Amino acid sequence: MNHVLSAKAAGKTVVLVDDDVATREYLATHLRDCELTVKEFSSALPAKDYLQANSAHVVITDLRLPQFNGLDLLRTINALKTPVPVILMSGIGNVSDVAQALRLGAADYLIKPILDVDVVVHSVNRALQVLALQQENDAYKERLERVNQELKEHVQLLERDQQAAKQVQSNLLPITPLTFSGIELSHRIVPSLYLSGDFVDYGYLHRRYVAFYLTDVSGHGASSAFVTVWLKQLVRRLFRERQMFNTEEGFNTAPAELLDVVNRELMQSRFFSHLTCVVGVIDTQTLEMCYVLAGHLPLPIIISPDGKARYLEGKGKPVGLFEDASWTVNKVQLEEGFQLVMFSDGILETLPQEDLIDREKVLLDAMQGATSKLTLNEIATRLQLDCNQEAPDDIAMVLIKQLLV
Repeated sequence: MNHVLSAKAAGKTVVLVDDDVATREYLATHLRDCELTVKEFSSALPAKDYLQANSAHVVITDLRLPQFNGLDLLRTINALKTPVPVILMSGIGNVSDVAQALRLGAADYLIKPILDVDVVVHSVNRALQVLALQQENDAYKERLERVNQELKEHVQLLERDQQAAKQVQSNLLPITPLTFSGIELSHRIVPSLYLSGDFVDYGYLHRRYVAFYLTDVSGHGASSAFVTVWLKQLVRRLFRERQMFNTEEGFNTAPAELLDVVNRELMQSRFFSHLTCVVGVIDTQTLEMCYVLAGHLPLPIIISPDGKARYLEGKGKPVGLFEDASWTVNKVQLEEGFQLVMFSDGILETLPQEDLIDREKVLLDAMQGATSKLTLNEIATRLQLDCNQEAPDDIAMVLIKQLLV
């Protein structure tokens, strides 16, 4: 009969409960022949005490027992911390007993007398297989819960890191609004994730020039945000070391020179990123503006004092893709009371039109008729943009305008 029992079943403990000595000894003998460890009991109460203090793999019990019957024992086993399969036996094939036993979770129900012990061995074998499967599932569940807890802790740590990184990136942004010599600059960035690949910076140089840039780094999240931090430090170092815009010639050439250096440094880095940007400088004495466009869309929008809006002209390659790239410096004479509005391309993703040209037209139309009191909030309202809602892409908005006394 050994061939009937699974090899993995050898050494497993079977608790056998039956008040009929002949039946109990008959079954115990054959089960031990199958290399099972058998614990025999003539009544259910001592079996109950044993199971509450010791482990077992299968319980075989008669249904009709004095004081504490097989169903009572089944209920007790079900309440254990680690229940085991129970096989019930009865000399009375009562349908209601069978139904109740199965409803309580009995592994099998055998009719006595047991004429073929292989029936019992087969039932034990099947119960052990179910038990093994349950134990595997419990172990898998435990591992899964442990992994989920570890994952939860990692996510919480990542969120804390991202929150800290977001604060660092926010601290690197310039004050908004900020006014230099009658020119006010303000910005707003709406990240699609914790961190943004869009960045803005501006400053006042030599008490005459207002310099600014808006950049959009490829990708999203931490990798793109890291490039914006790197760019901020690089630009500040270049201004400090090269004293850009300190001459009239520098005013006309510095925006392109700046992108030349950034492009070279970015190509030599291992960031594997590129960026589009608008770099500009305004002479506060003459209101001339020199600017460079590096693959950036949408183009900056200039709004005249009478509210007429138009796109600035110009084009150029993105930064970080072409080693021999060069950029043309464009120049425009700004009017008294001008307003300059710039966006990153994320703003185009918020517009319902399918065609890029149609989106650009909608964007320009939304800026038409803007008065000198235009604000970032009004721009968002004109575009039906909810800055508190998650955006499909990072969105940056910059408003530069001359304040009229």
